[in-house]
Amino acid sequence: MKLLEHVQITVDELEALRLSDYEGMSHEQTAQLMGVSRPTITRMLARAHRAVADALVHGKAIRIAGGDYCLEEAEALGQK
Repeated sequence: MKLLEHVQITVDELEALRLSDYEGMSHEQTAQLMGVSRPTITRMLARAHRAVADALVHGKAIRIAGGDYCLEEAEALGQK
């Protein structure tokens, strides 16, 4: 993997992808859950979709790093 070219998506872009594409939420629902505007989600998803498509088409690795996010405590999420 270290030898491959890579594209990067941010942690918040990954979360937008997860909520919208994987969980099937609307952009409005995703925006509300993430605490940002719907146009911001649309821009985040456009960047993430382009990066993922580039990786798939050109055989690049996807690096997930950076972005504006905070991690919740496992207890707050009901996990142990």
